[in-house]
Formats: sequence, C-alpha cells, structure tokens
Amino acid sequence: MKFPGTSLASTVALAAATLTAAPLAAQDAAAPAADTAADEGIVVTGLRRTETLQDTPAAVTAFDSKAIENAGIERPSDFIALTPNVNLVETQNAGNAFVIIRGITQNRNSEPSVAVIVDGVQQVNPAQFNQDLFDIEQIEVLKGPQGGLYGRNAIGGAIIISTKKPTDEFAGNITAGIDNGFGYFLRGGVSGPIAENVKFRIAGSWYDTEGFIPNTFLGEDADPVEDFSLRGNLLIEATDQLTFDLRASVNQLRTQGLYYNIVADVNDIADVRVNNTGQNDRDIYNVALKVEYAGDNAVLTSISSYDTVKEILTGDAFDFQPIPDSFFFNLFEFLFGPGNGFDLNQSQYLNVKAFSQEVRLASPEDGRPFNWMVGGYLIDTTRFISTGNMIDTGNGVFPVYRSPSTNPLNPQFSYLADGQENFAWAMFANAGYELSPEFRVDASLRYDRDRRRQTTLTPQGFLPNVPGVPQAQSGEVRTAVFDDWQPKITLTYEPSPDFTLYGGYSRGFRSGGFNQTGVGAEAVNNGIVGVGDLFQDETADTFEVGAKAQLGPVRLAGAAYTTLSKNSYFFVFLAQSSTQNLGNIPETRINGFELEASAEVLPNFDINAAIGVTDSEIKDFADPSVIGNEAPQISRYTLNLGAQYAGPISDTIDGLLRIDYRRTGKTWWEPFNTTVRNPVDLVDARAGVKLENGVSITAFAQNLFDETYNAEFSPGGFVFRARPRRYGVEIGYKF
Repeated sequence: MKFPGTSLASTVALAAATLTAAPLAAQDAAAPAADTAADEGIVVTGLRRTETLQDTPAAVTAFDSKAIENAGIERPSDFIALTPNVNLVETQNAGNAFVIIRGITQNRNSEPSVAVIVDGVQQVNPAQFNQDLFDIEQIEVLKGPQGGLYGRNAIGGAIIISTKKPTDEFAGNITAGIDNGFGYFLRGGVSGPIAENVKFRIAGSWYDTEGFIPNTFLGEDADPVEDFSLRGNLLIEATDQLTFDLRASVNQLRTQGLYYNIVADVNDIADVRVNNTGQNDRDIYNVALKVEYAGDNAVLTSISSYDTVKEILTGDAFDFQPIPDSFFFNLFEFLFGPGNGFDLNQSQYLNVKAFSQEVRLASPEDGRPFNWMVGGYLIDTTRFISTGNMIDTGNGVFPVYRSPSTNPLNPQFSYLADGQENFAWAMFANAGYELSPEFRVDASLRYDRDRRRQTTLTPQGFLPNVPGVPQAQSGEVRTAVFDDWQPKITLTYEPSPDFTLYGGYSRGFRSGGFNQTGVGAEAVNNGIVGVGDLFQDETADTFEVGAKAQLGPVRLAGAAYTTLSKNSYFFVFLAQSSTQNLGNIPETRINGFELEASAEVLPNFDINAAIGVTDSEIKDFADPSVIGNEAPQISRYTLNLGAQYAGPISDTIDGLLRIDYRRTGKTWWEPFNTTVRNPVDLVDARAGVKLENGVSITAFAQNLFDETYNAEFSPGGFVFRARPRRYGVEIGYKF
C-alpha cells in the first residue's frame, strides 16, 4: 500500500469526502468496539479542560474503564494496538519500548516521542513506560504535537492515564488468571474512607510466567517474567477548596533480554540460540504530591514528583550464537589456530534519579467564554549509564555496574561509562476564547530549556583511539544547551452539537543529548555517517485539519496532517563497545491522515473501523543516496477492525464476545532502507460471562492465529522476536 507524494490538500479532501459520503468511514474513537450508548458522553481532559470527545478539537482516542475491561487492556501495547497511526516496538529489554506516533519515532537512549502523564505526573524516563496497567479509570491518546500543553517530549502527542480514585465507601476488585506461559497473574485494588474527608486506594498486580519464545540451545524459554507492581493513593480533602493527593508506586521486574538473531532480512525467522540466559532486572519507584486550591476566580495546582529507575541487563553479545558457533570464536580460531577462539557477552546498567515540579494557575473549570492557564515546570535528572563486552568463558555472564569487571570468569573486553546531570525548565501559557457559540480559538505558548552536562567516567584505557580523531579523555566534561519555543493555535467551528470542524498549527520539541563518549570515533572508524558523541534536538512543525460527526448511532472522525521534522533520530549499534547510539536525520517530511468509525448496529452490538496512513520522505542526510528514502521505524499504515457484543444473555448473566483485528503495514527500520518488514496481521479475541453477584469468567487469546514475525530490525541484521500466541482464562470479582 503506497501513497507516494501524499499532500495535505489530498488528505484533507479524502477526510472530508469520507465524513460526508460514507457513514462507516471514521471515528475519533471513544473506545473502539465499546458500548455506543455508554460512550456518547465520554469526557476527556487531554486539552487541560473537561469536555466530551465530540467537542474536543483534537485527534483523541479514549478508553474508559468499561472499554479497558472489555478489551482486556493490561499493557501499553494493548491500547496502542487499538489506536490508528500509533505503534509500539518492544525490543531488547523491558526498558526499551518505543512509541511511534504519526511518524515521530523513538529509540534507545532517546527522549520519548510522546509525553506520558499518569494522574497528572509526567513520566521522566522512557524506561518507565512499559509497565502493567491495572486499576485504570481512563486512557487518552492525543495525536500530534502537544508541546504548548505538555511541553517536554510531547513532540508526537500525549498519553494521559488516570487511575481509579479513592471512594467514599469501601469497595474493591480482584482478578486472577492463568495463561499458556505457563503463567499466572493476580491484580486488584481496594478503596474506602479512613476518616472524615480522608480516603485511600491501594492497588497491585503480580505476573509470573515461564515464557513463550523457546531457546532451542538451552532447552528453555528465553522470556520468563516475574513482575510485581504496587500503588497507593491517599486523598485528603482538607476543605471544600483545598485537597492533598499523595501517591506512591513501585514496580519490580525480573526477566531476560538480548535474545537477538542475526539475519539478512527482517522477515527471516530464526531460532533463539543464545548460550547465556542473562538477566534483566528493573526497579522503578515514584512518589508524588498534588496540592490543589480551588479559589473563586482561579485554581492553583502544584505537582511534585520524585522518580528512580534502575535497570541491569546482561546476556549474549554479537552474534548471539553458542560459543563454538559464534562469529568471533571461529574468526580467531581461523586466524590464530585452534585454542585461540573466544566469544563475547555483555552488560548494560542504567541508574536514573529525577525530581520534577510543576505549578500552574488556571481559570475555574466552568470559566466561559474565556479560559486560561499559566505555569512553570522544572526537572532535575541525574543519570549513570555503562555498557560493555566481556569475554565469554562459558561460565555465564555477570553484571557490570559502575566499574569494569575484575571477574576472571568474565573478564572485561570493552567498557564505556558516563554520568549525566540534566536540568530543564519551562514556562507556559494557554488561553481559549469562544467568539460565538459556534466558533472558538485556542492558543498556547511554551518555552523549554534543557541543559545537559556529561562526565566521561570510562577509564582511559577503554576509550576508543582512532588515528586522526582526537581521543576522548577520562573525566572530560561536556555541556550542551537545547531550547525552543512551542506555539500551538487551534480554530474550532461547531455549527451543531453533532458536528465539529477544527484546524491549526503546532510545534513540538525534543531535547538532544549525548551518546556515550568515544562512540563518535568508533563510528568514524566504521565508516558510519551521521553519528557522533552528540545528537541534536528535534523539532516537528505540524499543520492539521480534522472533523467529527455524530450521525445517529454512527460516530465519525477524520484528520489530515503534514509535519516537517528536523533532526529526527535513527539508531546505530556499535559492536566494538556494545553501545546503542543515536544519529540525526536533518530533515524529513511526513504526511498522513486518520479515518475512524464506530456504530451500535444492534442493541449492545458494536463495530468499529479505522485506518491511519503515514507517508514519510527523507529530505536531507549526510549521505545523499539516502535522500528520498522512507524514514526509519515508520509503518506505512495501520488498519483496525473490531466487533463486540457486551450485554445480557439471560436475566442474571451478561455476556461478552469481542474480536479485534490489526494490520500494520510495511515498516522500514533504518535510513538506508536496506530491509522492510512485510505487513503484520494480528487478531485478539475475548469471550466471557458476568454474573449478578459480581463474578466474571473470561477467556482470552492474543495473536490468536500465532503470527510469527520480528518486532524490530536494527542495522547489522539484529532482529528481536515478537511474542507468539498467548491465551488463557481469568476470573474476576468486584465488591
């Protein structure tokens, strides 16, 4: 499916024609395949004000608690799979899950492509995103730059996640289940009052599975998981106007990673044959306090948050084969004779601590016809990262943290380490005015400034030394400042409650940063262009038009956009140091559109359809042969179809039968377009019953037809296997 030279004019024309001529063409989804009647009034807050989906002048896909339950949304990949023009790439290790939204990409060690806000607190590190979702009230996905509203990392959009709030009466829920892993899981929450005007909520989840992807060399699965999460919320309503909302959470994950294969083409499927199981341990802690004072003329909000993320990753290294079959072992056996071969394994360590503070002053919620907001934001981040290879002696792989290994069973071969101190701040203002009951203007402006200071902590003997390139020095300090303005303006015309037309301009900004010191020299030594010790900040300027309509039981929406991205990222792995590095593509043009529809065709029976198309073209690059190619990691299109019955099957029993189909079009993985993944077709299904006593029993299947494909391709032929079919049954109870 190819859309060469797609222009904004043509996509606008297509969207408009679809909305006016085809009753099942598009829907700005209030939860795909959910109960139409229940969702007509779904309320979203993604634009920093409360309004229905129909009235929201933005491309938003929203999932309320009922839709989350019916769709079985347990991970970010679940709701992203139901959202057009949004993809999630899960690869290498738990902390590497990349959101690609309307052609704005993400990669290892980069800032995210989307701002993720959980209960008003923005996640500070992309390694936090890929966690279990439990006890969730609502999820909103806003597409297109939201820098004027959310600033930091909202270059591609924003994901707003709201957990369930403390309740006035004691209540709870629990769900337990098993899958074919063989795995079992448990999740739930309890809530209620503690004292007058004091309420609490505690929720948690546990998942344990042996895995799904076989390691044919070791005779065990490569992807076992032990995942524990706990979240607590204390809400104090001190007065009618003053509230204190204290939250804390922990996530502890124990799994494995780095089970790569080396193939010529991303469509080639090979068995996992690593000889080291390795480890992937990730620990995330967060505590946040939201204080809100609702005065008669303004609302003052303060949000303070402290986060820590630690992740250690070990496993095989290139070329991810058992020692006797590995590339390096056989090369050195050939060059220097029997007994001189050796293989490599690797270790990577990440430690991030961050404090963030946001303060904003806004007009009251019911402020009309004029609403406004002003505020400021700061974040102070300390990060340490080390990567390196060790010589695999057949005794296993041992983690390396802040200094090179001295273990004779796993001696260090290469090692790079850096410390970073990043301080960023922003000031912002938003305003909206209703010029008439039908016409509204919204505008926002934000200034972000990010200062990054990196210290080379690699011992001098491990720093690359390339002739003709100045060698980095241990203890060297480098500083860079990245800043930009992020304006946004939207015009909305709503001639009737059932039709909304909007359009506007927005800019998104994402900070640049440092690769690990010395990789620039290594890239030169390997003839790789576009990669240095520093990567530049990215901006995305977008023009967008969209429309929404409610035609009886049919909900429709369409949007078309054109984006000019400057300094988007691409990824390069350097085997010599096992480092993951970012380069910049100076200029890329991205055109696309989304069309969505849903309808209640029979009582309690809904259908939905959506398509998102992205056409990208590299306009400038250090290697002229790349110009005109597709930008990396972008899928040409996404197609969603779904159907659901959720309603009574007897006087005392409700039934659920749901099926979702997702097709992801061709995907290019690097600027040179040497390989493209063929379209991937996935089907998920759920069926169950709910009794009047609060008990529910549900069977589920993800990737029902066991599609085999690779989740990612990286330069050098690295592919990472996607999870095969997962199925099981769960039992829930609400009280």
